[in-house]
Amino acid sequence: MVAVLAAAGMAAAADDGVGKDRIVIGQSLALTGPGSSLAEPFRAGAKLYFDRLNATGGINGRKIELVTLDDHGSPATTVENTKKLLGQGVLALFGYYGSPEVTAAYSLIKDSDVLMFAPMAAADELRGALYPNVYSIRPGYSEEAAAITRHAEMLGARKFAILYGGDSESKAALDSAERTMAAMGANLLAKNVVNSGAVAASVDKSLEKKPESVLVLGDASGAASAVRDLRAKGFRGPIYGFSNTGESLLAEELGPEGAGVVVVRVVPKSDSAKVAVVRELMADAQAAKASKPNVYMLEGYIAARVFAEAVRRIPKDPTRAKLRKAVDGLDDLSLGGFRVHFANERVGSKLVELSLIDSQGRVRE
Repeated sequence: MVAVLAAAGMAAAADDGVGKDRIVIGQSLALTGPGSSLAEPFRAGAKLYFDRLNATGGINGRKIELVTLDDHGSPATTVENTKKLLGQGVLALFGYYGSPEVTAAYSLIKDSDVLMFAPMAAADELRGALYPNVYSIRPGYSEEAAAITRHAEMLGARKFAILYGGDSESKAALDSAERTMAAMGANLLAKNVVNSGAVAASVDKSLEKKPESVLVLGDASGAASAVRDLRAKGFRGPIYGFSNTGESLLAEELGPEGAGVVVVRVVPKSDSAKVAVVRELMADAQAAKASKPNVYMLEGYIAARVFAEAVRRIPKDPTRAKLRKAVDGLDDLSLGGFRVHFANERVGSKLVELSLIDSQGRVRE
């Protein structure tokens, strides 16, 4: 009887992705296709930390194995990938990319004990009561919109036009921006979708309303096209972007043409050596001969570190229930200078900072 019970316990643990010498977690994101320029650095950053951890033996003799599947930025593929990951057995889902993708996959775990930890997705609804299994590190788009609104108010430029991409992530950002900025007293004069080949027409429609500020929502490539056209047509007011616009990626796209553009970031500046976790990432990236760190690689690195800290606090053998309890217990924790607080919340960080692209095309705080 004892042997049977022990065997049953081992089988249950394996179903949860926990073996004698490993812990398996699953990830679906865009390694190719829409969103890959942000998602791939996130994955790379997480892998850098897990590789570092595993090289020292892992946690209590178990190495963390991150299984990543490419969903090409397609919610339907995310669902299929998630079915595969759950079928093979994972302790948790980790670091998904995209609000539409997270929303689509959530139906598969909503009635289970599986956590979706640290998705790179900022739709406000994911932080609400309908998504109790989603634990985010990054704040939502409403916090980003609030930071931009306060900055514009300080400049006396409260009349906004919004240019947004036609993808679902940009529309989620638009929804938060409209609600938050209007509630804070900003005057939203225009909103126009920016599709490939129709940037100029959307910019013209926006400028007809004579905005004092413009918020651009979309990936770095689409945002760069809009910024160039705005400047070419004489707009000299502040131009803003949310974190999904790609701070350093946008700066690379624009170079000196990006002077004066302000972009939100939700982690420390990725080349700020005064922050311990940034120094650690830079050292690990150099040792692995990885690409130059950016804010998305740093976000993934931090997410992996927070997840590992939660696992480290689990007594004896990890289970999904124990993992949730451990994450809930992360109370005002500093990890290399980055503060995390999950106690009584499902959003671990409130950090929202603004970066400025200067006349040299460099990102400044």
